[in-house]
Amino acid sequence: MKHHVLTVLLATIFGTAGAQSLEGTWQLTDEKTCFKSELSESDTEKELLQDMGGSRNAVARIIRFNKKGGGEESIFSTGRKRGNELSEFKYKLSGRDLMLLDKKSGMMTQQFVVDEFTSSTLKIHNAKKDCEIKTFIKIK
Repeated sequence: MKHHVLTVLLATIFGTAGAQSLEGTWQLTDEKTCFKSELSESDTEKELLQDMGGSRNAVARIIRFNKKGGGEESIFSTGRKRGNELSEFKYKLSGRDLMLLDKKSGMMTQQFVVDEFTSSTLKIHNAKKDCEIKTFIKIK
């Protein structure tokens, strides 16, 4: 009887954790390409990158996922209400696989593997290239 109660409790905990939804607005905070991950920066390069950080035309890459399996990705510039380069898609999350699908044909255009998924953080990498990593934070 004790084992049965424990099993039900664990199933409830894991079932609730797995029921998280991608629904919402996510902002890209870090992106590593294969080229970047292969090179290590010197101390001088790190200092120069910090000094170059301030820019008037700050941009943010945003991705939105909705309840019905649709989404859009866009780039926002400072002072603008609408994003540029808007691309719409459908998505499917199956286990650790996140597939982005063409909105009209339904064909898969990109496939990612979910490395970390919490209520505030989404970390994915390209299914074909482990070294291409994107980290998002939930903003809405």
